[in-house]
Amino acid sequence: MRAIAGTESTTHRSSALLDHLARLTRLRSESALAPLGLRPRHLVALTVLRDHGGSTQQALAGMLHIDRTNLVGLLNDLEKAGLISRLRAEEDRRRHIVALTADGAQRLGEAECALAAAENEVLGALDVDERETLYRLLQRATGGHVGDCAAAAAVPAPTD
Repeated sequence: MRAIAGTESTTHRSSALLDHLARLTRLRSESALAPLGLRPRHLVALTVLRDHGGSTQQALAGMLHIDRTNLVGLLNDLEKAGLISRLRAEEDRRRHIVALTADGAQRLGEAECALAAAENEVLGALDVDERETLYRLLQRATGGHVGDCAAAAAVPAPTD
């Protein structure tokens, strides 16, 4: 194996370990969310609505980087569970405003606690300082954009 300039002759590759960690995290997270009736995509939508307030469906599709037709199914699930509301916009009756309900905010809080416990299981071999280091390294490696709702919100959404 050829070493990267400035490294030891034995180079470690992280891709397989990162993939394994991602799988463990995904499986544990999905298991933690299932009793709450949520899937990861639900959690992302609820988080964006909490962090950015009510939104038109079209703007929400832009923030979530998903097709508007896929968003409808996602919102149907959340509305049926009473976690969001969709109301017609007063200024333009063709638009729907999507907002987090009180039950949605509560369920999101429960999900975040469940995910924290899942992360503690997956990263249990690391102490607090090591977890912070891992977080900062992953953030730097991804350019700080993965999982950053503020970055997603900065993407211009198409107008209704």
